[in-house]
Amino acid sequence: MIRSLYTRVVLIFLVSVIGGTLLSFFISTWLFKEKLHENMQLPLLYFGQDVARVYETLPLKEADKFVSEMSQLHSYHIRIYDETGQFQSYGSLNGHTPAAVTTEQVRQVLAGEVVHVNRTGLATTLLGLSFSTETGTKAMFIEPIDLPSAAFITKWIWNFTIYSLTAGSLVILGAAIFLVKPIQKLTKATKRIAGGDFDVKLNIKQKGELGTLARSFEDMTHDLQQLEQMRRDFVSNVSHEIQSPLTSISGYAMALKKVNLAESERSRYLDIIIAEADRMSKMSDSLLKLSLLESQSQQLRLDTFGLDEQIRRVIVAIQPQWSARNIRFELDLKTVQVKADYDLLSQVWTNIIGNSIKFSKNDSVIHISLMQDAKNATVHISDTGIGISLEDQQRIFERFFKADRSHSRKYGGSGMGLAIVKQIISLHQGDIRVESELGKGTTFMVTLPITTPTPTG
Repeated sequence: MIRSLYTRVVLIFLVSVIGGTLLSFFISTWLFKEKLHENMQLPLLYFGQDVARVYETLPLKEADKFVSEMSQLHSYHIRIYDETGQFQSYGSLNGHTPAAVTTEQVRQVLAGEVVHVNRTGLATTLLGLSFSTETGTKAMFIEPIDLPSAAFITKWIWNFTIYSLTAGSLVILGAAIFLVKPIQKLTKATKRIAGGDFDVKLNIKQKGELGTLARSFEDMTHDLQQLEQMRRDFVSNVSHEIQSPLTSISGYAMALKKVNLAESERSRYLDIIIAEADRMSKMSDSLLKLSLLESQSQQLRLDTFGLDEQIRRVIVAIQPQWSARNIRFELDLKTVQVKADYDLLSQVWTNIIGNSIKFSKNDSVIHISLMQDAKNATVHISDTGIGISLEDQQRIFERFFKADRSHSRKYGGSGMGLAIVKQIISLHQGDIRVESELGKGTTFMVTLPITTPTPTG
């Protein structure tokens, strides 16, 4: 098997050119065979008729002298047979081997027939004609002979073909190097990526399809690099988030083995173990939910319902969270009908409002408004809590990211609530933004289409 792409390209070129040339030659010869035969035998026939008229017009000796001096004898060889089978030839053979003339052919010509001998299948190579003289009927056989320049022309054609193919091969080899070099770079880069090295620079300056392929490959490499970093961060975050409750559970479980442990301490340790186990369970549920939302298998169950009524129901459902801290709500909810997945959107409001409650001070107020234009519904949820720094605002929708790192023990949470919110809103082809200032509070702005377009792809 030929492995070199250069060799394949050159061989394909040669096979294409030679094969195409030969195929075209044979097809055109087959299609125009009759015309070629006719056109190639006409000069021979006309010359033979001219010679016959010379003999029929002039006395025999004068005719012999005239014919022997004809300039056409450089291209034709003539043999004239009498009735006894004797012949006289005219013209130089120039190394040409004359065609054999049989007794039967002489007899046929003397009988008045015109004999055509075709040895090549394309043109007449021997023509037999009869004519009358004062000494009786003669049989004349004429055949074309190679011109002195024919060998040179044949040699020139062969040399031209060889040089043409050689030059073409060199050109196509250079073109192959130009075309294959970027592919070789892509191959090496692919091997590096397969080995985990995503820091690949191709530096391919070509335009067209190869340039587009190279740029797409570099974009893919950049995306893979980001994906790999996200994977590492995800593994690191999961390990960290799981390790903390596992350490607590393990430590307090070992403490429970003490024989002289007070009942109050035992109860407190059990409460901590239960709380940490519950935290791990919730984190596991969030991971599964986020994975499902990010997969192609998640299908929206669309219903038409009042968005304002849904938000009110969510506030009522989480009343224990805000009533215990004397937090109030100020609502400005217009009546808005949307077509969306009821359960998923309920999760959105639960997560956002739950965060607002968690990070708000006691006795504070949370403002929620709902507006509508021709195409979209927009929900604003504002609190006066601890706020989010400008740097953290760029990352709050990443899984496991916690903007309150200095207050993690106080506020808890898995850091996946807003990642779930972002994914649900994206499934509805909506948008979520955040505006916040440290110490002054946070506003989440959710925009949803009134009618969710049917997902494509």
